[in-house]
Amino acid sequence: MTDQATPPEDRSAEDEYLPRRALLDQIDAAIEAGDAATLNTLLEPMHGADIADLIERLDPAKRRAFLALYSGEIDGEILSEIDEAIREEVIDQLPREVVAEAVREMDSDDVVDLVEDMDEPERQEILAALDATDRAAVQQSLAYPEYSAGRLMQSEVVTAPEHWTVGEAVAFLQSEEWLPEQFYHIVLVDPRFHPLGYVTLGRLLASSHATPLRDITEDSFRTISAFAEEADVAYVFNQYHLISAPVVDRDDRLVGIITIDDAMAVLDEEHEEDILRLAGVGDESHVTDGPLATARQRLPWLVVNLFTASLSAVVISMFENTIASLVALAALMPIVASTGGIAGTQSLAVAVRGLATRDLNRSNARRVVMRELLAGLLNGVGLALILGIAGALIFGDIRLGMVLAAAMIVNQIVAALGGVLVPLTLNKLGLDPALASGTFVTTMTDVMGFFAFLGLATIMLL
Repeated sequence: MTDQATPPEDRSAEDEYLPRRALLDQIDAAIEAGDAATLNTLLEPMHGADIADLIERLDPAKRRAFLALYSGEIDGEILSEIDEAIREEVIDQLPREVVAEAVREMDSDDVVDLVEDMDEPERQEILAALDATDRAAVQQSLAYPEYSAGRLMQSEVVTAPEHWTVGEAVAFLQSEEWLPEQFYHIVLVDPRFHPLGYVTLGRLLASSHATPLRDITEDSFRTISAFAEEADVAYVFNQYHLISAPVVDRDDRLVGIITIDDAMAVLDEEHEEDILRLAGVGDESHVTDGPLATARQRLPWLVVNLFTASLSAVVISMFENTIASLVALAALMPIVASTGGIAGTQSLAVAVRGLATRDLNRSNARRVVMRELLAGLLNGVGLALILGIAGALIFGDIRLGMVLAAAMIVNQIVAALGGVLVPLTLNKLGLDPALASGTFVTTMTDVMGFFAFLGLATIMLL
C-alpha cells in the first residue's frame, strides 16, 4: 500500500509546490507561438504568487512577449507578488487601464510598497487610479519615514466601540460592504480613537451575543508606533506570536494595522539582507539583475578585500627568509589560514544572527564571548592533534608538527573571538554588523594565522 504522504517519484520534495516541468514547457510553447488563449487556459488555475514567480524567471525578451499576451489578466494579487527588482519594468509594459484596475484591487499597504520607490510622475499616475479615500490613506502612509511601521501598515482596520456586545459587532460585520478581504481582529477603540484591545474573529463567533466585547479581548494585544522601524515590528511579531497589531500615531490614535504576512515579509527581507551583506554582494542583489548591475554591486567589496588581503602579503614578506629556508612552510601556510577563516565565519554567522534576533545583547555578551573562546580552544586542540601528528609523520620533523599544532590553536582562538567581538563592536558603534564583519574577521584570521605559523617556525625551526 502506497504511503499517501510520500511525494510522487517524479518530483522532489523541494519542488512539490512549484509548477510541473511539463506545464512550464507548455507555457513556453504558448508564449513562443503567441497563443494567448492557450496561455490563459494554462495559467487560469495557478495562484497569483506562482504567476509572479513565472514572470520573474523569464528572460527580458520572453517576459515582454508574455506580458503582451497576458496583460489583461494581470491583477493586484499578481502585481503585488512580483519582485520589486523588475516590478517597475513590468508596470511600464502594461496598459495603463490594466495597472489602474490592479491597483484598485490592492490593500493600501501593497499600494505603498508599489509606489514608494517610484519617481514622482509615475507615483502620481498610480495614485490617480485610486478613489479619494484610498489615495488619502496611501499618501498618509507615504508621509511616514521609509522603513517605518507607518509604511508597512494598511489603513483598512475593522474597529468597534469598547461598549459594544458580540451581537452588535456581528450585526455590524454582516451589514458592512467595505470590510477588508482578510482580517483577524476587531480593534476596540474609545471615543478618541485610542485602541484599547482587540477580539479575534474566532472568539467573537464562539461567544453569546450578549457578551461584552471587552470581556473577550486577547492578552496578546500590543500597539506599535507608526514611527517604529520595520525591523522592530518584525521582532515584536515574532517574539509575541502576533497575528496583527494596531498602529498608532504620536497621540496614540489608531491609524492602521499591520498583519502577520507583512511582518514576516520584513523578517524575511532582514534575513536575506544579512546573508547578502555577510557575503559582500550588496543588499540590493537579485537573481534578476543583469551582469553590469551584479558586477557594480560586488566590485566595491572585492576592492576592499583586495586591500585587506595585502596585509597578509605584508606579513608573509616579513618571513621571506624563513620560507626560503624551509619550503614546506609555503605548502602548509594555507591550511592554518583557511581553517581559521572557516572557524571565524562559523562564529560570525552565529553572532550576527544573535544580534538580529536580539538573542545576543549586552546582558549575555560576556557569556557568549567566553563560550566562543572555549569552543575555539577546544577546536584548536582537536585540530592541532590531527595536524601536528600528520605534519610530523609526513615531513619527518616533530618540531614542524609542533609548530603546526601551536599555530592552529592560536588561529582557532583568534577566529572564534574575532567572529563574535567584531560584530559586537560594530553593533555598539551603531553600524550594521553584517556589513563589514566578514572582511574584518577574514583579515584577522589570515594575518594571525600566517604570523603565528611563520613566527613560531622562525623561533623553533631555524
